[in-house]
Amino acid sequence: MKTPKMGRYAQLNVVDFHPAGALLEGGKLGRILLPSRQVPSDIEINDSIRVFIYRDSEDRVIATTQRPKVQLNQVANLKVLDVNSTGAFLDWGLSKDLFLPYSNQSNKVVAGQHILIYVYLDNEDRLTATTLLDRHLKDFSSDYKLGEKVRLTIANRSDLGQKVIVDHQYWGLIHKDNMRQSLKIGQRIDGYIRQLRDDKRLDISLEQPGYKKVGGLSDQILERLQNAGGYIALADKSPAELIEAEFGVSKRVYKMAIGKLYKNRIITIESDGIRLIDS
Repeated sequence: MKTPKMGRYAQLNVVDFHPAGALLEGGKLGRILLPSRQVPSDIEINDSIRVFIYRDSEDRVIATTQRPKVQLNQVANLKVLDVNSTGAFLDWGLSKDLFLPYSNQSNKVVAGQHILIYVYLDNEDRLTATTLLDRHLKDFSSDYKLGEKVRLTIANRSDLGQKVIVDHQYWGLIHKDNMRQSLKIGQRIDGYIRQLRDDKRLDISLEQPGYKKVGGLSDQILERLQNAGGYIALADKSPAELIEAEFGVSKRVYKMAIGKLYKNRIITIESDGIRLIDS
């Protein structure tokens, strides 16, 4: 069988039972204990179960049906539970806290604080946290296509805009001119590749670019017109903040959407608004 990876989920078969719990087939890791309090009452030998693999407080490989807030090679915003002479301990949803050594802290942390961390395996195959994100995240990528949907984790602000972590692997940037909503550090949100830059740095947008976005918005505007008696007081020259407040998109995207409706002879564009034809 394929050996499960530390810090990841795996679907493992029950091979035996022990007073301490169920023993799962772990390939090269040997038999892995799933503690009795987490063993389903109806499970039998040869049944499979989805578990997360990590090391317990005695450094033994162990399985759990609990769901951690972060896995190996991922970033997350976690709460600091305690700090001692060796480092900090973070709440990641499991009975054994996630360790953040002092050597992995860009700034000293205190109990109760929430911090953005990355999880990796140390030299002794133990899951470990670090706030030194630059050691593990890449600045460049050529793996994406224009407009491709990506998963973002919000990081710190910079002079250029909002820094984001793309798919737990790369640094990206939402330029301040394209910021349309308030974002919090650690927040996870979908985004899109806005531009394929020559230097391969990732330029991100929270709006789906081009006419893929326009199609759905055009339908939304048409429905709003029908419900409003055929007229909306937002034209192509209306203030961007009013358009964003009404439809949650940039002025550029709104203009593309009403332009599509105009070309299809569905609306007329007036000085102060748009109107359904024959309404």
